[in-house]
Amino acid sequence: MSYEKGIVMKKKLRREAGGAAAEFAIILPLLAMILFGMVEFGLLLYNKQILTNASREGARAGIVVEVPKKTEADIAGIIKNYCNRPDPITGIENKLLVNFNGASNRIDDSNITIGNAQGSFPTELSVEVKYTYNFLVLSVVNKFGFSVFDPFELEAITVMKHE
Repeated sequence: MSYEKGIVMKKKLRREAGGAAAEFAIILPLLAMILFGMVEFGLLLYNKQILTNASREGARAGIVVEVPKKTEADIAGIIKNYCNRPDPITGIENKLLVNFNGASNRIDDSNITIGNAQGSFPTELSVEVKYTYNFLVLSVVNKFGFSVFDPFELEAITVMKHE
């Protein structure tokens, strides 16, 4: 390469020096939203799985043949114990549900609906558990006039026949 061509190449590279940084600055917010979106939807699915398991635990406990059969309060206690899991040593609750924005991640009686407890064979017991999930990072989109990532109502319903 001749001396003149080298000078031309250096000038050309100098003019394009900040191009990659500018392009990255434009794309970075989109990449961050995609990354945090994947994390938040993973947490949303995790919470749905916890609710589903809690409603199954409660329904299974409610249909088992026992004398006396479990009451609505007993079944609700099993569900709350599953979601709020007290530590056996310290007694402090280790809440399994994850939530953001200062919202409660605790399941209480207002979140639980039980139908036909203490029924007899072959009636059905229904257990419904509700929970409101609040987005953390994706709720920023709502500040721009969109209501896409409002608090999301999760629900798990389990129906089993009494034994």
